[in-house]
Amino acid sequence: MHMLKNRNKVITPDICFINSYTLRQLWAVIEENETSTLLKFGDAELVEQLLGQLQNKIVMSREEVNTINNYLNSKVSLIRDLAEGNSF
Repeated sequence: MHMLKNRNKVITPDICFINSYTLRQLWAVIEENETSTLLKFGDAELVEQLLGQLQNKIVMSREEVNTINNYLNSKVSLIRDLAEGNSF
């Protein structure tokens, strides 16, 4: 775990894990979208769209929303690669 020192205090990053149910729901949302939808938005817009769709399905805390937002931002390239692989 990466820790930062700040004037003799050790600061650990806040970590929030994604439970398996939420992760399955998120990938279901991604799979439900048309390929063209996944490819037409910029990164920030795509993350916003997917997060909004997930929030319409399940209730999440602010911490969970932030974690999912970070997760989606880290997976944008994968999501686009998968979408491109599905477009024939």
